Amino acid sequence: MDRRTMMKATIAAAAAPGIAAAAATGASPAAAAPAPTGQVTGAYKMKLGDFTVAAVTDGIFRLPLKEGFITNAKLDDVQKAMEEVFLPKDTLPIPFTPLLVDTGSKKILIDTGYGEMGPPTAGQLAGNLAAAGIDPKAIDMVIISHFHGDHIQGLRSKAGELVFPNAEIAVPAAEWDYWMDDAKMAAAPEGLKANFQGVRRVFGPNAKDIKRYDAGKEITTGIQAVAAYGHTPGHTTLAIQSGDARLLYLADVTNNPLLLARNPDWSPAFDQDAAAARATRHKMLDMAAQERALVAGYHYPFPAHGHILKTAKGYDFVPAMWNPAL
Repeated sequence: MDRRTMMKATIAAAAAPGIAAAAATGASPAAAAPAPTGQVTGAYKMKLGDFTVAAVTDGIFRLPLKEGFITNAKLDDVQKAMEEVFLPKDTLPIPFTPLLVDTGSKKILIDTGYGEMGPPTAGQLAGNLAAAGIDPKAIDMVIISHFHGDHIQGLRSKAGELVFPNAEIAVPAAEWDYWMDDAKMAAAPEGLKANFQGVRRVFGPNAKDIKRYDAGKEITTGIQAVAAYGHTPGHTTLAIQSGDARLLYLADVTNNPLLLARNPDWSPAFDQDAAAARATRHKMLDMAAQERALVAGYHYPFPAHGHILKTAKGYDFVPAMWNPAL
């Protein structure tokens, strides 16, 4: 058998099983499954010492920009800043990215997305956990950074059932003391009342079972609470450590960093205490830059982790390189 004949025979043998299978099913061997219309598996895993950390997207919201969104800057200036980083000048993309930390002995979910209570482009956490092979019943603990709806509503279904039925739920004590205070709800401006009500929907039915943690203390092995007040009264970031490996979960220290890390003194309307939020932003981003720490941000572009670089004007978010394998 000459070389050309041998090559033809080898190719034919390799193709035969696929042709036979196609003949058996009546399908064309060239037929392909329809391409998905959305992204595939919105979960990205990384190693952190002995831990495995996964960024799992809950989706996105595209916020129409109006005068007053940044309370201390003109809309024209905000739009110019958007265009500088190739964002549409009239809409701010706000991604939602909870974290799943697998310590080897516990599976810990940090923040829960909107669940069934948000915009149609959100509520993807459950599907992406399933695609990553994670059963909601296997979650051992849920840690909440603060009580805004895009972080807590995914804890409970629209029908009122707990989505992670076996998980211990841990929340910042300072958030609990504020949002569960009936007098504060009565005195709150109308724009905040819906959030007070949402907090009660999520936590009210099992209030006695909720663990309340204090800033500066370890919540569970390898995860410490770090005070980051301002965005909300008890907004908390998390330092996650395994061995020498460390990740700072910044939660909402900034919203989309392409706009708000680059302009850290701008105050978005959803910062409840603007001055405290600005001070926290500088403190946390300075710390991340000085430590050259790996950071994750809830509203950062997916997969929402990388590093913070201090610049003359503010800070830049530098995404971590994509790693196709753990």
